[in-house]
Amino acid sequence: MKPIPDGATRWRTWWVRSTEGVIELWIRVCGFSSVILVAAILFFIFREAFPVLRQPDFSMAEFLGSVEWYPTSVQRVRFGALGLMVGTAAVTGVSLLLSVPAGLGAAIFLSEFCQGRTREVLKVVIELLAAIPSVVWGFVGLTVMSRVLVWATPAAVGVNLLNGALILALMSLPVIVSLAEDALRAVPDAHREAAEALGATRWQLTWRVLLPGARRGILAAVLLGTGRAVGETMAVLMATGNAVNIPTSLFDPVRTLTANIAAELGEAPAGSDHYRVLFLTGVLLFGITLVINLLAERLVRGGAKSR
Repeated sequence: MKPIPDGATRWRTWWVRSTEGVIELWIRVCGFSSVILVAAILFFIFREAFPVLRQPDFSMAEFLGSVEWYPTSVQRVRFGALGLMVGTAAVTGVSLLLSVPAGLGAAIFLSEFCQGRTREVLKVVIELLAAIPSVVWGFVGLTVMSRVLVWATPAAVGVNLLNGALILALMSLPVIVSLAEDALRAVPDAHREAAEALGATRWQLTWRVLLPGARRGILAAVLLGTGRAVGETMAVLMATGNAVNIPTSLFDPVRTLTANIAAELGEAPAGSDHYRVLFLTGVLLFGITLVINLLAERLVRGGAKSR
């Protein structure tokens, strides 16, 4: 026969269950809060941008397909964001071409080839790169990197697409290195031991075992690096030249979507068409980020099913 709990025991049981319920509720609130915040931000941006869509002289086809961005023209105002989108894609793409191979190489070196104090020092240095403010990177691109590019390349102006891509690559590098190294070190040691037992070299172990095993983590690292590059503002505002056009070479000045918002939002009268179109540009940027995330999630799930 079970003993009947006394009053203190019942009170303690009630207290534990109530505390667990409060903690569980708080965890649920924290989990849903990110979704609520993102939805609130999207609602605010779309609310500010929606009135311009009802203007008779505004054309969405011109907005998405024209490179003419003249928001303050006296004769005819034109809002063409194609040059901004191409500039964003060009700077981000070139920066990823530079940062992804370098980041994966550094992650492999830290995970498999570097040991002891050297590894710890390198990790601290890489993490310190992530702590540098974006405006400092912009100053580096504006004052140092631009002069180096003028001296080392045929570029007539140092603030151009290549300058912005180099700065973004340096800014994305710590994120890619840290997450990719964690993914590589998360591969079970049994996989390493099995490959070494079969006589695999260090390179064969890395290429045929570790990289496939850490594929999802590496893809997440590249995704976050892409998000850092797409969403960066101050560095590209100071390092790319701010010319709204479609670049034909690495040495052409460009302007990105984020730099355009930062450069013109403070000067646009509140409630004007120019003001609304800048918020519409924010909606466009939000949509681009959403597409990147959905594509990466699909690739991750596809990779998991293929295994």
